This record gives sequence, C-alpha cells and structure tokens, in this order.
Amino acid sequence: MLDHDDIHPLFHGAPQTTEFRKLRKRILRLTREAIETYGMARPGDRWLVCLSGGKDSYTLLAALTELRWRGVLPVEILACNLDQGQPGFPATVLPDFLARMGVPHRIEYRDTYSIVLDKIPQGKTFCALCSRLRRGHLYRIGREEGCQAIVLGHHRDDILETFMLNLLFGGRLAAMPPKLLNDEGDLHLYRPLAHVPEADCARFAQAMGYPIIPCDLCGSQDGLQRQQVKRMLDEWEARSPGRRQILFSALGRVSPSHLLDPGIFDFKGL
Repeated sequence: MLDHDDIHPLFHGAPQTTEFRKLRKRILRLTREAIETYGMARPGDRWLVCLSGGKDSYTLLAALTELRWRGVLPVEILACNLDQGQPGFPATVLPDFLARMGVPHRIEYRDTYSIVLDKIPQGKTFCALCSRLRRGHLYRIGREEGCQAIVLGHHRDDILETFMLNLLFGGRLAAMPPKLLNDEGDLHLYRPLAHVPEADCARFAQAMGYPIIPCDLCGSQDGLQRQQVKRMLDEWEARSPGRRQILFSALGRVSPSHLLDPGIFDFKGL
C-alpha cells in the first residue's frame, strides 16, 4: 500500500492492481496531453471545476487534482456543484465528499428544474434548456469567485457523439471544442478530458468507489437523438474495435480543400 502522505486523499483506497495503475496513468497522460495541446494551463489562473456527481466529473476532479499535486498543473482549483433542484437529489453527498477529501468547493442551489419543466412541452427533451441555464449560472459563479476558466467533464465520446449529432441531424461539421472563449471574452471554457474515453472514466470512478449521483432529468427520457448516436457508435465499435478512436482522430486531421465550404477554403481563387 502507498503511504497516504504521498498521495492526495482523493486517491486513498485506490486499488493496488497493475490494471488500475495503467488506467490511472493513461487518464493522467491523456488529460495532460489535452491541456498542453490546446493551451489550457496559464500559471496563476483559477479554475472553476464543475462537479455534477457523475463518473466523468469525478474523474476530471481526480485527474486535475493529481496533476496539480505533482506540480505540472500551475492553477488553483475550486470545485463547484450546481444543485438544480431536481426532486430527490441527494444534496449532502457532494459537500460531504468534498469536505472529507479536503477539496476547496462551492455548492450553489438554483431551481432550474422547475423552469425547465415549465418551459419545455411534455415529450420534448430538456437537455438544451437545462444546459443553457446551468452554463449561465456557472459563468456567474466563475466571475464571483475570480476564476479565469470554467472546466467541464466532457470526454472523448461526448465530443464524438456531438459531432455525429451535428452531422446526421444538423447537417453541419461541428463538435464540442476543447477550449472556448465566451461571448463576453472574460472566461474560458475547458474540457481537459477531451482525449479520455468514456469507458476509462467509468472504470476509474467505479474502482475508486466515488458516490455517483445519476442525472434523472434527461437520463429518464427515451428516444433522445444522442442515445441513438451512442447506440450506433456502440454497434460500430463492437463490429470493429477501435472505430471510435479512428473517428475521433479524424476531427484533428481536417483537410479544408477536400470539403465544400468556400468560407474555409478559397475555391474561386484556386
């Protein structure tokens, strides 16, 4: 067993298996790779790390905390959970967990749940409005806390699924950017898990025994386009293992001259 003085409390009780050590090292390597590739870490910045209580945000918090612990992430971290007023949400789980782990944090209560139910007709999906309301509050909190960046736990598969959604249902080539500057120009939005597969997040959070809180708002709705895309990608992956990573890699190897958008390539001037 490792001496607890040598690791952050978030990693106390980590499995001492070769498989888990490889998983942990891979997550750290891919997270650091994304941070460096997209120029996220500016020394002295303060990051508002958004924690929903899901497997992805726990993995994000653990990875960033360890990178900072090891001295390779020169930023200050403030974990934040936005309690959106969903019935039955276990309001004490995250504050208790963060206090026990010694992680600086802020818990904010805003009843966006009632707003979403009031505005969205029955049978329609909640995700877009719920996300927009949540993002507005997170930007506000970030400013109040003197943060320079809002940090989200979207992973490789979230980005790939968004690309496929835009391609198949929106008729455009676009995904989630790993780094974004907000319209006001005062806050960055980062996705450090951009290169990390969802399966790794799931295995890591389960192995660590973190107290997972499911999202019952959108997760309870059937027929979401994102779920259709996820099933399609699952089927491709089952038939051809590695297909997800190949598709994801294509997002970083774009040939504008071999597409059809005159806004990104001057065909007339060719």
